[in-house]
Amino acid sequence: MLESKVTLITGANTGIGRVTAIRLAQQGHRLFLAGRSIERTQPVIDELVAMTGRSDVATFLPLQLDDMASVRACAAAFLDTGKPLHLLINNAGLAGAKGLTKDGFELAFGVNHMGHFLLTHLLLPRLKEADASRVVNVASRAHWLAKDGVVMDRLRQPTSSMTGVPEYAVSKLANVLFTRQLARELKGSTVSCFALHPGVVDTEVWREVPRWLRPLLKLRGMLTPEQGAQTTLHCALAARVEETGLYFDRCRVKTPSSRALDDHAAQALWDYSKTWSGI
Repeated sequence: MLESKVTLITGANTGIGRVTAIRLAQQGHRLFLAGRSIERTQPVIDELVAMTGRSDVATFLPLQLDDMASVRACAAAFLDTGKPLHLLINNAGLAGAKGLTKDGFELAFGVNHMGHFLLTHLLLPRLKEADASRVVNVASRAHWLAKDGVVMDRLRQPTSSMTGVPEYAVSKLANVLFTRQLARELKGSTVSCFALHPGVVDTEVWREVPRWLRPLLKLRGMLTPEQGAQTTLHCALAARVEETGLYFDRCRVKTPSSRALDDHAAQALWDYSKTWSGI
């Protein structure tokens, strides 16, 4: 019997992550679901077990992306399983929240970029051991709103905007730049990586956005999580390895903003992130 492919997904208890987990379980994947709460993730695990009849289809891993110690513990817990890693889906995200992470990063940047940057690096040895593995970073079209790019001096300061949306945009630009640089760093390996815009999806990522702003999001036309997961699944299962490092929208390669194509900015973000995360 062939071994199941092993996938780790962050933020799989709801929304796009939950739909992604269901579809991959249907494809026979062995899942590790990383998130803040076993109470909120257990219903998804129960659903996957009932659907597949496999008691070991999914395992919960505690993960708080705003705390690097938690990220390291999550990675260590996976590494201790001894399993290879075929697919890492950095799906969890936060929009509209304000403040600093436990390690002193602007909250959206710390959760959406730094946590996933560190997790990916810690898991790279297992990704490299697996045959034709992938990293999928759920970014956003909102990266176009980061008009000043990723300004390093602002990333260690609390959220300054009223809505948190400008900081969210910067964190999503960081996701695209990280993917671009990761592909360059992994050139010649069997690991490919992809960034994507899932669409404006009606999920809990918007739970911290001010209440007065939420109707405006609805008016723009929000996708269901099932619709929003399609591009994630395309990158995970169908995108060509030659497309590594690229940005996808609606299951197709799309040109991101000019700032997301800046190789100097991608390298600078990479270098700062390595230093900040202690790699």
